[in-house]
Amino acid sequence: MDASPASVVEAAFRCYRSQDREAALPLYADDFTFTSPQDGRIDRAAFFRQCFPTADRFTEQRLLHVTPADGELVFVQYEYELADGGRYRNVEAITVRDGLIREVQVFFGGRV
Repeated sequence: MDASPASVVEAAFRCYRSQDREAALPLYADDFTFTSPQDGRIDRAAFFRQCFPTADRFTEQRLLHVTPADGELVFVQYEYELADGGRYRNVEAITVRDGLIREVQVFFGGRV
């Protein structure tokens, strides 16, 4: 039985925080895309090269809400603290299909 989309998303966040790239890779589809205010629909290879290794910028990251919207879409709101002391919140819309993350769209929030 496949894992729920929310559990796949939670596993991806754990892999990111622990920087476990080997455990993260099988969670993402080959045709995965990532979009944020800083990244314009980059592919899986660019995501793992540019975005995945950035967890060391955070001293803390907490998932506040992991909310399934339908059979594939999960909304995640999280709060994080940067090494410089700034605390922020973001929201991500994550599409999970057939147990794989297909797309992430990040919406930056403001300082908390």
